[in-house]
Amino acid sequence: QVKLVESGGGVVQAGASLRLSCEASGRILSRLAMGWFRQAPGKEREFVAAISWSADMTYNADSVKGRFTISRDNAKNTVYLQMNSLNHEDTAVYYCAASPRGAPSMAVVVSIHHYDYWGQGTQVTVSS
Repeated sequence: QVKLVESGGGVVQAGASLRLSCEASGRILSRLAMGWFRQAPGKEREFVAAISWSADMTYNADSVKGRFTISRDNAKNTVYLQMNSLNHEDTAVYYCAASPRGAPSMAVVVSIHHYDYWGQGTQVTVSS
């Protein structure tokens, strides 16, 4: 069993930056591919970014390319999402997710069904 706890959300103005963290417990994070998803009110949960367990592969949604960066520190059992140049469309609850099946391709990691474990989410609100 894996427990994921997100932190770092908040209310910021457009153009600001935030760094989200996701700390895992219960299983060694280093063997898990990790992803970030987000869900805005009235919308489906959507893929944001993913990273392989060794960090040799990262994937980003087109909507966040050049602005968001996913990274991980396996020694700290923590995954990060650095978010820069935030805009109103980034407002959502952000979820961390873990998968024991790796991060083989974009087509795979974008699916919510690829992930077995989910955090409770952290709210990010960007005011214009």
